[in-house]
Amino acid sequence: MNQLDQLKQYTTVVADTGNFKQLAQFKPRDATTNPSLILKAVQQADYAPLLAETVAAHADSALDQIVDQVLVRFGLEILQVVPGRVSTEVDARLSFDTAATVARARRIMALYEAAGIGRERVLIKIASTWEGIQAAAILEREGIRCNLTLLFSFCQAIACGAAKVRLISPFVGRIYDWYKKSAGSAWDESANTLGNDPGVKSVAQIYSYYKRFGIDTEVMGASFRNVGQIAALAGCDLLTISPDLLAQLQASDAPLSRALDKDAAAAADLREISYDEAGFRYALNDDAMATEKLAEGIRGFAADAFKLDHIIEGLLASARA
Repeated sequence: MNQLDQLKQYTTVVADTGNFKQLAQFKPRDATTNPSLILKAVQQADYAPLLAETVAAHADSALDQIVDQVLVRFGLEILQVVPGRVSTEVDARLSFDTAATVARARRIMALYEAAGIGRERVLIKIASTWEGIQAAAILEREGIRCNLTLLFSFCQAIACGAAKVRLISPFVGRIYDWYKKSAGSAWDESANTLGNDPGVKSVAQIYSYYKRFGIDTEVMGASFRNVGQIAALAGCDLLTISPDLLAQLQASDAPLSRALDKDAAAAADLREISYDEAGFRYALNDDAMATEKLAEGIRGFAADAFKLDHIIEGLLASARA
């Protein structure tokens, strides 16, 4: 049995891609997208006609409405391949605006519903800012399930659990990147692998806390740099994995065993924690890694959103010429 099939015994496997033509070979249950992945996909020849067709069909709409139509069109294609859910992201430029995030999420969900897709098959991705978490709390009460992304700190996870969001995506690889860069020449790779990897440790801590206190929010490790990080989190609720790493897992028959155990986590000796807004902001500010990576992630997704806007504007100009 290959490692991918072994992993599926312990964890729900999710494909982290906007390239829906790659999905079938890995048979993931769910799929996630983000602005960077969609941007990458629409610049490929295989997907350019889909983009052009979607833009042409909605050429009289506002730019932000066309963008949402494109995101949902890719989501609909993905849902023809995966049996479970697709995550579609709200514009990262709204990360500090609760009301605008709620409005955009409602519109995205309405587009899916108009296409005949039930709410149970869609997760709305929102950055794990205080404003984003509050938006998710509102949406969850309306039955719109959310995936809180760009999550790097324990305080973000605590606030997401309190908001009763459906799922969080702690970013393993980006946490690892920060600590490796920060350590510089003092970094010891052998001492920071598997269970000692700082990104792995972060997800394991969140997983244990959620299971110990009966928090229903699903934990989905994300942003992996190597298969060792994935193996060290086998047993996590979900793991979202890039096609390249899915292929590596599929090509290996090396043994892969459970690393995280729900029953052991539920018995852990932990203290329950809660945050109000001021406490959350201070805890996040006190975590240099999380503060830097959250800001960097929002900037990166926003930059790619601008690039996608530019591509769509180019298509609109050609269509109207």
